[in-house]
Amino acid sequence: MIVVTTPTGRIGRQLVRELVSRGRAVRVISRDPERLDADLREAVEVVTGSHDAPDVLDQALPGADALFVLVPPNPAAPSAREHYLSFATAIAQAARRHRVGHLVGVTSAGHGWTEPAGVLSAAFAMDAVLADSGAAYRALSLPFYMENLIGQLETIRTRGAFALTCDGDQPLATVATRDVAEAAADLLTDLSWTGQENLPLFGPDRLSPHAMAAIIGEELGRPVAYHRLAEEEFAGMLRARGASEQAVTDMVEMFAAQDGGIYDADWAAARTAVTDFRTWCREVLRPAAGSDVS
Repeated sequence: MIVVTTPTGRIGRQLVRELVSRGRAVRVISRDPERLDADLREAVEVVTGSHDAPDVLDQALPGADALFVLVPPNPAAPSAREHYLSFATAIAQAARRHRVGHLVGVTSAGHGWTEPAGVLSAAFAMDAVLADSGAAYRALSLPFYMENLIGQLETIRTRGAFALTCDGDQPLATVATRDVAEAAADLLTDLSWTGQENLPLFGPDRLSPHAMAAIIGEELGRPVAYHRLAEEEFAGMLRARGASEQAVTDMVEMFAAQDGGIYDADWAAARTAVTDFRTWCREVLRPAAGSDVS
């Protein structure tokens, strides 16, 4: 039995579908089972609730051989570190209680980074707790998700631009979530591995944001430019949306670390994922943009 958290998220939904297609028994933990794809609801066992709740984990983990761990975002959390550790601690304790042998977690690349990195540092703290759970642990260590750009799709469509805080001329490591789901499925369906290990997974490109903008424009058939946000401008946007000062700090530190090269050391050692950025734009971003692209 494989247990999957966040089964309605970008990675979790694709992972559940992949595991089911491989004929595996799957149990999911979901706060809102109605958001599961209808065909998948018929193919999996469902435990309703949040995977930071011990009672929910006690319903989900009996008989589990492996558990997929992804901490859902929560901008209202007092701090990213507290948020990540609340999930990691509950999961580690439950894994010990139920003798779950294997954990696969979604985390950040850049584990050797020594400076504050906000949300990314919180993910590293999660890894340490899960690695100490007594289960074998594989940390899928990831850079910037290509799917993050879908959150700016309306601006791309209407203004021909997207914005990040990164240097527009420096390469930004990226990965497609479908490749993450595939890698997680491979680990969860072959449990011959032991011990603890970070597994960086990067897309095949070394593109700067300016180069990404050019490819987006070519695939959408319209000019698209990259705009670099100053940290102060980004922080102001977060505050305007009601983010706490700690949440602002966590996000600003994360993007500062990305701009400072937190992913660089992992780039050479990372497993190369299949999906390149142009293919992702053609197969994912363009369909999401709708019929009004040329």
